Amino acid sequence: MKHVLEAWDELRNRFIDKRLMLFLDYDGTLAPIAQTPDKAFLPKTTKTLLQALAKVPRCKVAIISGRALEDVRRKVTIKNIVYVCNHGLEIEGPGIHFRSASSPRLKAAFECIKDQIKKELLFFQGSFLEDKDLTLSVHYRLVGDDKVPMLMNVLKIATNPYVLNKEVCVGAGRKVFEIKPPLGWDKGKAVSWLLTQQKFASDKAVTLPICVGDDVTDEDAFAVVKGKGLAIAVGNHESPHAQYYLRDPDEVRQFLQQTYEFLLN
Repeated sequence: MKHVLEAWDELRNRFIDKRLMLFLDYDGTLAPIAQTPDKAFLPKTTKTLLQALAKVPRCKVAIISGRALEDVRRKVTIKNIVYVCNHGLEIEGPGIHFRSASSPRLKAAFECIKDQIKKELLFFQGSFLEDKDLTLSVHYRLVGDDKVPMLMNVLKIATNPYVLNKEVCVGAGRKVFEIKPPLGWDKGKAVSWLLTQQKFASDKAVTLPICVGDDVTDEDAFAVVKGKGLAIAVGNHESPHAQYYLRDPDEVRQFLQQTYEFLLN
């Protein structure tokens, strides 16, 4: 992978005569990773940049996150951008309002899983369950490393009956265990859908998608834009699909700043 800021001259040539669509993860990408999700705040300088980019006719901005829609909107509070939340199960923006349906069977399964997991988490200090309505997340960033394998085993035992019955599916993120509907829908599918909408809504200008994220859950989106746009991994995780990398949210801000300045010229 090439470092984005060092390869800037190469990248800026790809921006010429293109409409840019930025897909930006929140935690660890726009906002520094915090010990608990409620403490992950968007820096003011980054927010100002996003507001400015959203006003550029040649640029569309989408925040793409595993967080719930209301949570992300409350933290970002920027109008005229697209919010892709709950791994794509909630999408909202100008002219867009999508929320995945939740069946009574799924709701019942989630309630049973929640009840069981809450009891188990009492034995793992530092872990907590986040109910995002359409999905559930078990966070374990503050759990001791020696306890994590045991916690993973407990969570798998709690969810396996529902996975086998195809009532839920499970996945892993950055220090988080995700429980989702078995819909085959993820960040990648959401990005693909939005790019299709953009194609029909825009003029003849070619759209260049740029996806920036730091988690394994962003790999589905990277796979979609790879070959037709830019996939940029943040941090030091190995990425099978990203062509470029940035070290941290501060370098993400620098990249956004350079992109904004290019678009103004």
